[in-house]
Amino acid sequence: MSRDIEARRTRESEMVSEMIGLYCRAHHGSAGGGLCPECAALARYARARSERCPRMAEKTFCSSCPHPCYAPAMRQRIREVMRWAGPRMLLRHPVWALRHIANTLRHKRRPHRSEEIA
Repeated sequence: MSRDIEARRTRESEMVSEMIGLYCRAHHGSAGGGLCPECAALARYARARSERCPRMAEKTFCSSCPHPCYAPAMRQRIREVMRWAGPRMLLRHPVWALRHIANTLRHKRRPHRSEEIA
């Protein structure tokens, strides 16, 4: 497996874990870096999905993947976490947040696969 893909997996896993940690501390009162059982399960699930993603080289984020692998309930939970934690990442990890914004804008400018074929 390519180092670039492994680096992307690691970066994605770290970012998602950090966002879940921010959310958990604010909503469930967990302190000292630990997560409540519910958030720990979500973090394990997200990490497992990222480790097994067959489209890591093609996609920018799970939300933009044409074949999402998250179960509907877990997808809703991770959306809730990201919607809350995303804006707060600008203060906590500004470089990560700005990189995410740049990747999102770059992805939106790129034509979709169906448009390339036509």
